[in-house]
Amino acid sequence: MVRLKIYGIFSLFLFSIPKFFTVAPQRDTTIKSKPKELVVKAKAEKPSPQPTTTISKPIHTATFPKPINVVASVYFPVVAQTDSTPFTTADGSKINKKKPGKHRWVAVSRNLLRKWGGKIDFGDTLQVKGISKKLDGNYIVRDTMTRRLKNRIDILVSKEDNIMGFWRNVKIYHLN
Repeated sequence: MVRLKIYGIFSLFLFSIPKFFTVAPQRDTTIKSKPKELVVKAKAEKPSPQPTTTISKPIHTATFPKPINVVASVYFPVVAQTDSTPFTTADGSKINKKKPGKHRWVAVSRNLLRKWGGKIDFGDTLQVKGISKKLDGNYIVRDTMTRRLKNRIDILVSKEDNIMGFWRNVKIYHLN
């Protein structure tokens, strides 16, 4: 009977104050050696201090080390300037027949596309500088040009925009 009272008091004490009887997780005390290369890299990489100012707009940096100089022109979605399907681009996108210039799409020469050894893919964003205030800006790569042209871009516009031109020394920056 006394034993039951002791067990009862002990169990009451055990359940009412569980923090005294919790078991701490065991630590792994084995020493693991790291390869020398990892140790050297860990010492060389120091975290950079975080800036104290916040920037509201994201800053896009070019993935090309330098801008690519190209020749720029404009094109209309007509059979004479494209292929037999003027409202379908090389990547399969459909051009708005009423306002093609609203898309802000560009065709690039094949030597610039990754498929033919360049650094640009369909869907990438290019920043174009050096044409005019109206045409400078960001464009999405949706089309390609004939293989005989090198380092060229064609900006998609509509006939109603009344834009014609051929510009040399235009700089493009890869934003993706």
